[in-house]
Amino acid sequence: MATAMAATAAERAVLEASLRFALPGSGTEGPAKQENFILGSCGTDQVKGVLTLQGDALSQADVNLKMPRNNQLLHFAFREDKQWKLQQIQDARNHVSQAIYLLANRDESYQFKTGAEVLKLMDAVMLQLTRARNRLTTPATLTLPEIAASGLTRMFAPTLPSDLLVNVYINLNKLCLTVYQLHALQPTSTKNFRPAGGALLHSPGAMFEWGAQRLEVSHVHKVECVIPWLNDALVYFTVSLQLCQQLKDKISVFSSHWTYRPF
Repeated sequence: MATAMAATAAERAVLEASLRFALPGSGTEGPAKQENFILGSCGTDQVKGVLTLQGDALSQADVNLKMPRNNQLLHFAFREDKQWKLQQIQDARNHVSQAIYLLANRDESYQFKTGAEVLKLMDAVMLQLTRARNRLTTPATLTLPEIAASGLTRMFAPTLPSDLLVNVYINLNKLCLTVYQLHALQPTSTKNFRPAGGALLHSPGAMFEWGAQRLEVSHVHKVECVIPWLNDALVYFTVSLQLCQQLKDKISVFSSHWTYRPF
């Protein structure tokens, strides 16, 4: 009885997580609604803007950047025909969908024959939930050339100036936008050129080579906004993993007494 209740509770928690991602078959119909989020930072007012999230895609971005040197205001927004897929949300969603499939892919009358069978299922479900959570909590570390080569830089109208790079990513329950201002290193520069490696957030002074130019980051502006339903999803990931572990612990205790009785 206790193990059955734990299994049911775990499945409900996973389903609650899936609802946050508007998974097909999770009770939601039609396209995901558009949500507008205002970007902000307690440390700078150089960058302001609004990002529009629609499911796992940015459908619009409207950004204002105040240039530090001359206070010139730059405005750039997504082209009307463009959307930017947030791969982290898409991947997390796919892992949750796989966890639900593992839990639901059996007849209602099916009875597990051994404790080991239940443990194997819980391990598989927990692996998918852990991967889903990790996609939101561990953003990719990118080099500056990788950011420069990203299609995101070609999403905007007017076209971004050549001395700007933009990166967007999910970190926990936040949608983050980073703007890098660059300047070219002259061939006569006495600076020791050391290309920066991969990082979540590059610092001023980071250098890289792009095309025939050597460039250096002069200013970094990071703004972010909280996505409430991502916070809910992370909570349900944690609850689901805890309930799966509790079920595993119960099964381990009673597995030596497990006897399959079909009648």
